[in-house]
Amino acid sequence: MNSTVTWGEGNVPLPADSKPELLVLRALKLGDLLVAVPALKGIQRAFPGHRLRYAAQGWLSEALGLLGGYELLPTHGLDEPLAIEPGVVDVAVNLHGSGPESQGRIEALEARQTLGHRSAHRDGPPWRPELHERERWVRLLEWHGIEADPLDVHLNTPHVPSPVPGATVLHVGAAYGSRLWPAERFGAVAAALTDAGHQVVFTGGTSERERAEEVCRLAGLPGTAVLAGVLGLAEFAATIAAARLVISADTGAAHLASAYGTPSVVLFGPAPPEIWGPPPGPHVVLTRAELRRGDTFAALPDPALLAVQMPDVMAAVKGLGLL
Repeated sequence: MNSTVTWGEGNVPLPADSKPELLVLRALKLGDLLVAVPALKGIQRAFPGHRLRYAAQGWLSEALGLLGGYELLPTHGLDEPLAIEPGVVDVAVNLHGSGPESQGRIEALEARQTLGHRSAHRDGPPWRPELHERERWVRLLEWHGIEADPLDVHLNTPHVPSPVPGATVLHVGAAYGSRLWPAERFGAVAAALTDAGHQVVFTGGTSERERAEEVCRLAGLPGTAVLAGVLGLAEFAATIAAARLVISADTGAAHLASAYGTPSVVLFGPAPPEIWGPPPGPHVVLTRAELRRGDTFAALPDPALLAVQMPDVMAAVKGLGLL
């Protein structure tokens, strides 16, 4: 008799004939999910008979739905053990990193098969810090015999419509001060684009609404243009997918523009575009690499970002044929 028990939501036992479980650990943010899409698609194709779960923060559920095929296992970072019993997972995939914290969480699953980078306990490809994030995870899978395409970044169309189809989106927020392009420069760009016939809207999270309102005032636009803190994640994705243009720092908004082929101008500060930049397409990267300080968690904008001026952004928009 088979004594193996598979557990579902809330640690409820599932029938013995349930699908084997595959769990991907990447307990990070929206942009991290989006650059992992090529690898996640490769995993889907390689394990069509498995129940696929993605361990990350709960608020990413709608974004994960744009990929399809995965269930979210709410996981807030690596501070706590994964909410799944040891021995339940058939295949564990570490797309989080190569450090002892993520490796420890993966090892605790006691999976039949584990896919990850080389560690003291398991074989795998060595960690190469110079690789682009999309390439990194595709290369990991290929080492383990799984095919994936680093340019396969497309997401499914959101199930909700854009509230402002054809608008130009200025995503004025970022997770850290190091990525915050000055509000007055965003305002100048917004005013110039409005004069050129663009319908400009401002997006961001709830905590970024005040900044979006400031940029809106600086641009001389009505408050109705501020969508920061108003849109759900699916609506936000729909807004990006149906946009005429997206201007953003290196954030989830920029990665969504890549996923939907929406023309974008991406402002890079502490992070190098060689690691996090968009794939080939109607996307322009602006930065000054020689000035980069590289401190992601700094309170003040990185010099590589501050070196980008309003005329640089307008020239990039013109180069995209949108002026």
